[in-house]
Amino acid sequence: MTARIIALLRFCYDFVVGDDWRVALGVAAALALTYGISTTSIPAWWIVPAAVAILLPVSLWRGIRRGTRL
Repeated sequence: MTARIIALLRFCYDFVVGDDWRVALGVAAALALTYGISTTSIPAWWIVPAAVAILLPVSLWRGIRRGTRL
């Protein structure tokens, strides 16, 4: 049973973090910021799309610069 739990945790880590931990950290920060702002009267719907619009090109640029196949 322990081996299956460890395998599941490794899969989840690889699925969420993948090749670039910075993107996963950026998405987590955007979700946390969205939650934090949603508790106020300020609209927060735009934070995650803006984060994706910033993180995706940066991630692609870094991958191309490193010569990583996409």
